[in-house]
Amino acid sequence: MKSTDAIPTDRFLPRMRDVIRCEESLHELNLMWRIIESSAKMNCPLEAKTILPTMATTRTSFNRLEQELVTSLVREKVATVQSEIGAKAQYFIDILVRNLYERTADISFLATDNELCSYVASTHDDPDKIRARLQAYRNKYTVYDEIMLLDTKGNVLVQIDASTAMEGSSDPLIAQTLASNKYVETFRASSLRPNKKRALIYSHRMLHPETGSVIGVLCLCFNLEQEGVSIFHSHRDSADRSIMLLLDADNQVVLSADELWIPLGARVPTNNSAKPELLMFAGREYLVRTFKAKGYQGYMGPSGWQGQVMIPVEVAFSGGKSPSLTDINPEIFEGLLSHASSFCPPLFEIVTAAETIRRVVWNGQVMTAGHHGELLKLKTILDQISETGQRSNELFSHAIGDLYETVLASSLGDAEFVSALLTDLMDRNLYERADDCRWWALTPEFRAALAGAECDWETIERLTAMLTYINGLYTVYTRIFIYDLSGGIIAESNRNTDSTDALTSDPMPKIDDATLHAVIALRTEQDYYVTPFTPSTFYDDAPTYIYHAAIRNPEDSHKVVGGIGIVFDSTPEFAAMLHGGLSEKENRMAYFINRDGVILSSTDPSRPPGARLELDSDLLALENGESASRIIIHDDNYKILGCTASSGYREFKVSDGYHEDVLAVVLHSFGSVRTHKELSNKDKATQIAMSVDAKGLEFATFFVHGSLYALPAGDVMEALPAAEISSVSLGSHTARIGLLAQQHTNEDKKYVWVFDLGYLLRGIPSIIDSASQVIIVRHGSQTIGLLVSELHGVPQFDPALIVASPIAGKALVTHVIKANNGELLIQSINTTCLFDQLLGAVEKQESDIVEGSQLSI
Repeated sequence: MKSTDAIPTDRFLPRMRDVIRCEESLHELNLMWRIIESSAKMNCPLEAKTILPTMATTRTSFNRLEQELVTSLVREKVATVQSEIGAKAQYFIDILVRNLYERTADISFLATDNELCSYVASTHDDPDKIRARLQAYRNKYTVYDEIMLLDTKGNVLVQIDASTAMEGSSDPLIAQTLASNKYVETFRASSLRPNKKRALIYSHRMLHPETGSVIGVLCLCFNLEQEGVSIFHSHRDSADRSIMLLLDADNQVVLSADELWIPLGARVPTNNSAKPELLMFAGREYLVRTFKAKGYQGYMGPSGWQGQVMIPVEVAFSGGKSPSLTDINPEIFEGLLSHASSFCPPLFEIVTAAETIRRVVWNGQVMTAGHHGELLKLKTILDQISETGQRSNELFSHAIGDLYETVLASSLGDAEFVSALLTDLMDRNLYERADDCRWWALTPEFRAALAGAECDWETIERLTAMLTYINGLYTVYTRIFIYDLSGGIIAESNRNTDSTDALTSDPMPKIDDATLHAVIALRTEQDYYVTPFTPSTFYDDAPTYIYHAAIRNPEDSHKVVGGIGIVFDSTPEFAAMLHGGLSEKENRMAYFINRDGVILSSTDPSRPPGARLELDSDLLALENGESASRIIIHDDNYKILGCTASSGYREFKVSDGYHEDVLAVVLHSFGSVRTHKELSNKDKATQIAMSVDAKGLEFATFFVHGSLYALPAGDVMEALPAAEISSVSLGSHTARIGLLAQQHTNEDKKYVWVFDLGYLLRGIPSIIDSASQVIIVRHGSQTIGLLVSELHGVPQFDPALIVASPIAGKALVTHVIKANNGELLIQSINTTCLFDQLLGAVEKQESDIVEGSQLSI
């Protein structure tokens, strides 16, 4: 959700108790600001004349800040929920369409099976053998609950589901399929599946193996309900606050994660535009996200299908499981906040506005420092401003912290979910590869050829054509080959067989001994072998998986006569999974890695396959199916990490004897590390115990690179936002960074040079962020600006607490203030030393006129 989207705050606010409490506190403080301004006007109108405009500006800023803060809190909480349910809805429909794409290849291939076609053509009569062959197919492709062979009149020749035995059907899909040379996808009530209200059937016509005439229809019936349950179980809301749905083109429910909550066939409201709106269904208001499929390999799935997730508004903002932020290093927390402008513009604007109020209070305290008499009335007003300002800052800090944690918690949850999605995508995809190699190993032509004494040229040509046809349907492979017991490759897809010379030139590599022995040792037709993810000569020396299954003697299934290898096109396929999971989100990288941290695939050009991704050992040791997320520093950037260990799909990697753990890692970058940024004045350790003493000395205090410094308050004029610095190249002093304009009522605009105090003190250039300020310092007739990290206060100290610094020489810090009974040391900068050092290095011509205005140094 973009920050500019209009949001009906009043409709959502009653559901957010924490935001309501914040709003009430803001209203109370808003009233206090109005009372203080009125008091100043009544009790000391002359003395307060110079700051009344500032107070009015502060009140206006506070009003705007109050509205922005509440609106932003509501917007981010709504956006967090919508992002969470939207990710699930999009994943649901996309993963389902990916699965169904494989079915379109299955039906197109199986309809050309020579043994099945021969049976339908009545060239042989052994229904038990055919039923066993269909059952063997079902045992490998467990996504089907029925497979049927029909003749051209709709008579059922063979089926594998004995519970719904049929003699025949007149379903219109039969005539439609017979008239088409492509597969037909049907989703509706069908007499072919009488026990289902609606069935998803893939059908394809079958041709006579000799004449090519149309002889019948093959139907593969997809077990949609079982697949839905699988997805619902893996990615449901653990707190059961939301419900996942599959909808048709009429917005009617096809699948429901909870049919007692939202039943099948119900028509529900949808939200394809991601608007932050509440939709009514069955007397309850819901937040809803709806997605159509993005498509896979050009396949869009059944017409009009949509994934949707709905969550009732009364539970949307409570009761969910959010990642914990309590263990975040405070420096990382503050460093991340400094990048708010990039990852959460509303948060950045609120932080900036809060700093404006803090600066106004600070400037008012500086203005009255050292004054007595009638100005004491103003000082009293300023003390009230300071106290209210402190309360405001505390409230804003808490509220901003809540908003900040909402944003980070959303990002942590998103990274964790996407990593889980990626492992699921990989497992589901590779499950199909295990199915393919085992089924193709049962191809009668392959078994007969390898069981024969010798393959002649015509046989090799025929086998090559078959492999090429298969490879054309299943495009996730770069090559498919069959080999004999010596490891020699007999035929492979896409190989030129125009002449016998092609068989002797460009010799094919042999199967290595380890793989060959593993394939020969496979005990049953259900077993398979996968090579480790290493560079392979079969894949242009790039790393990939090669799936193998044993080809067995047609007369004796216990006797292995060779094998089949299918080379998975891992580079583009894994990359497509990773990019698809990220959904073009900015500043994110995704990786597939093994348990040693070795990369299988990545979207990070600097870390290709084979490189290593450094992760904590506990992440590499995650239990299968377990996910984790955290905030880390990686590549000198603040990043949110999500990591999930694969857990398999159906029987794949679960009960089929194959184990190959893969972890998916998602990294979301928020910006470079702020190495200078330490705990700011929000840290209780820097709060000063205030006292009022007629003999006390007042100092303006501020932070530079995390350390607390002070200047005599009488030498300080005001503070201005660092964002208003204009960079210029004139001059030779290395600490000078630009010009800043001073504009006061009835006065001409004046410019001052700005120097980086952090560089002067430590030799480290400062980074300007939302908290950075420029303090205007005057010494005699000369004025400069000092860039500091953040303002602190204008406290008063007993002279006895001010001691000489142990550092001798021409150092800028000549004294140290022992605040809070010596527990807090504040370094006091000597104004004279400061100007002497700067003016000694600045050229004389820097008192020139700049743009027609007086330049003061």
